[in-house]
Amino acid sequence: MAEQRMDEDRILATDVTYRYPDAERNAVDQVSMRVKRGEFLAILGHNGSGKSTLAKLFNALYVPESGTVLMCGMDTRDDELVFEIRQNAGMVFQNPDNQIVATIVEEDVAFGLENNGVPPAEIRVRIDEALKIVNMSEYARKAPHMLSGGQKQRVAIAGVLAMKPKVIVLDESTAMLDPSGRAEVMNTVHRLNRDEGISIVIITHYMSEAATADYVIVMDDGKIRLTGTPRKVFSDVETVRSLGLDVPPMTGLAHDLRHAGIDIRPDVLTVEEMVEEVCRLS
Repeated sequence: MAEQRMDEDRILATDVTYRYPDAERNAVDQVSMRVKRGEFLAILGHNGSGKSTLAKLFNALYVPESGTVLMCGMDTRDDELVFEIRQNAGMVFQNPDNQIVATIVEEDVAFGLENNGVPPAEIRVRIDEALKIVNMSEYARKAPHMLSGGQKQRVAIAGVLAMKPKVIVLDESTAMLDPSGRAEVMNTVHRLNRDEGISIVIITHYMSEAATADYVIVMDDGKIRLTGTPRKVFSDVETVRSLGLDVPPMTGLAHDLRHAGIDIRPDVLTVEEMVEEVCRLS
């Protein structure tokens, strides 16, 4: 049973603490959480809440001062495992321009593979597969700087995908994109989660993105303050707002209507659900 549980956990953090040099308090403070195989997790929190620090602990960019982080069963404190950990846990950051290193899209996707000594024939196969999955095959020979923000971020995701990770961590990867670009990226990661079985962790400021996750964690001052499904977390409107965040627009509207005496479900997330509720009342 223990071996089965280990196989189910892509990320397992236990009592994890991390503090930046000269900082007065811990950036991550006694955090315990897990990401299961095939799960889509959203981590929320205001600036300085510790969510991005936690993300960097997942693939050994940072190492906990106390507690443990296991990535696919591997302890991130083990220097000999760092290479394998980062192959299993790909990261996509906020600015795609900071991740694109080549002048041709397919060469950028190949970069990590070449550094890892993957045979050229296998590199070709993996490039084609990764670009196909993110719907960027037709741009393989294009210059990245000619692409839109959403397209660049999909190229960055393709570069991670080519490494065949079990987990992809997106650290505010839609923050610099327009609504169209955000939709492109979110559609891509949901498809990877659904069709490829890749566990997804997304750190985001957008409540609408978090509402599509399987599970939500809300952080504040380095600690986890709320956990649960999007419906459970966001229906606690007052607590979410007290932590410096907002809720999805339809959840906020349902909250206001309930305060006005109208019998609306408190866990409405989408426009479609709100329409159903209004029709039920009419």
